[in-house]
Amino acid sequence: MESRNAWAAATLAFALSLGACSDEPQAQQVPTQPGRTTETMTIQTDLGPQVFHIEVAVTQEQKTTGLMFRRELAPDAGMLFTYETPQIITMWMRNTYLPLDMVFIDSLGRVVNVAERTVPESLATIPSAAPAIGVLEINAGTAARLHIRPGDRVLHAAFGTAAR
Repeated sequence: MESRNAWAAATLAFALSLGACSDEPQAQQVPTQPGRTTETMTIQTDLGPQVFHIEVAVTQEQKTTGLMFRRELAPDAGMLFTYETPQIITMWMRNTYLPLDMVFIDSLGRVVNVAERTVPESLATIPSAAPAIGVLEINAGTAARLHIRPGDRVLHAAFGTAAR
């Protein structure tokens, strides 16, 4: 009887280990990266306020890594990159597996332009259309679906426009 229980336990442990090694995507493959904070950001569009739960890339290392190697991003999630001074910001998609929309934001908290449906792993540069201090990366197609357009107001502390 003990050997039968030992065999059953070993079989169960083996089956569980196969699940842990599965190539199937997990619900949350890559959690928020250490040192990044998660915050709320709102974009006022003609459809009304659109709320995102965002990670904020603050350090140079975080900005360099961005959303690289991620296999999924929640529909209301994103990553915000901020810069000290207004500038033409250029991004690329190296090692980024997800197609993204990039929302470039100026120092007044207005959308400058939106680069829609960027190509995963592309090395082509994606610039802001005018000086900006922030870029919000969200799932591809989100900007069109939510009507995020140049001139829309972004509410977040990084732009001095946090909701009160």
